[in-house]
Amino acid sequence: MYRGRFAPSPTGPLHFGSLIAAVASYLEAKTQGGEWLVRIEDLDTPRCVPGATENILCCLEAFGLQWDGAVMHQSTRNEAYRAALDQLRARNLLYGCACTRREIADSAVLGIDGPVYSGTCRNGLPQDRAARATRVHTAGAHITFNDVIQGTITQDVEHEVGDFVVHRADGLFAYQLAVVVDDAAQGITDIVRGADLLDSTPRQIWLQRLLKLATPRYAHIPVAVNRRGEKWSKQTDAPALDVKRPAATLTGALRFLAQDVPASLAHETLDNAWTWAKQHWQRRRIAATRGIRCDEP
Repeated sequence: MYRGRFAPSPTGPLHFGSLIAAVASYLEAKTQGGEWLVRIEDLDTPRCVPGATENILCCLEAFGLQWDGAVMHQSTRNEAYRAALDQLRARNLLYGCACTRREIADSAVLGIDGPVYSGTCRNGLPQDRAARATRVHTAGAHITFNDVIQGTITQDVEHEVGDFVVHRADGLFAYQLAVVVDDAAQGITDIVRGADLLDSTPRQIWLQRLLKLATPRYAHIPVAVNRRGEKWSKQTDAPALDVKRPAATLTGALRFLAQDVPASLAHETLDNAWTWAKQHWQRRRIAATRGIRCDEP
């Protein structure tokens, strides 16, 4: 069975960019007779905003996005992440790293997602230095996969990213590890999400291979960007979704996703809007680009 998911972080209210991802993943699941799960990615506790989880779930309900099963919370999953680390450690695939961010930035070349870690601690910690974080070996991690929307993606993880962190210096488990463990635990077969996460997907596939977990199908949709080319997000002051006009906002999300939406749909009831969306959803219409300008989300 097709099983998709939507996995927001409770760092603030949902915005238009969030809705686009939720709608695309929901319609892909429902038009294929599958399940759509919700996972709250509250792993990074210092960034979590009190009340945001409840706000997110209420917002999804207000837009008619009904999920299947219980909501998973990453904050309850530390034992599963620790078990995954133990499995990797037992195979000598991890090592402690004493480097600070500044040291890495000063000695590294710029890669696709920030400085490429040069492997300073790969063969042992410098004298009189203690490990701060834990990294996974990426030697030989040349990943190629077919993204349903973006096409063939190839990344040399070792040289474009470097050995990446799986357990952070602040004691928290890293997102890349947690998302892999959780997708496997929930039996996720298909992941539809924003193209801002496209570059991190090879790291996740690498961990899936090391942990002997199945790799889901991936479909990365374009993200909404403002006139400065920045992704609409909480950090770029994207306004919270207006739950008072759900059908109109849903129609806007469908238009962003290149669906052939009739002008009258914005004035229909929410139920009628969803009925139309499920009957006419065409993933193939979505552009194979990473971002689309959207001045008024």
